[in-house]
Amino acid sequence: MTLAVGVDIIDVSRVQAILDRHQARFLTRVYTPQEVADCQGQATSLAARWAAKEAVSKALGCGWDGIQWTEIEIVRTPHGQPLVSLHGAARTLAEQMGLRQWAISLSHTAAYAVAFVVAQCVFGENA
Repeated sequence: MTLAVGVDIIDVSRVQAILDRHQARFLTRVYTPQEVADCQGQATSLAARWAAKEAVSKALGCGWDGIQWTEIEIVRTPHGQPLVSLHGAARTLAEQMGLRQWAISLSHTAAYAVAFVVAQCVFGENA
């Protein structure tokens, strides 16, 4: 079994500063409408999703080359569990790598947000 792993931490004050300067542009460039609705303008929640997107891009091994921020979406179950939902080039790359099963954990304090993701490669396992 092959795993792809990514982790990221971000200073919440950095996200707050960007929100203060470029709120509408920042939100539409980085987040999907669902993510914006889920976060309700809270810098800590937005920072956690930013960290999650960075962690997923690291697991994909591409950084942001050819992938848009909104192609990596962090949604949640009715119980609040975060899930990775990929679109466009991010989804295509994950499929090419055989990455179909994702696990994600998010956490934040008032100062920092962190995300950890693990994706399992399912090539050759009747995916």
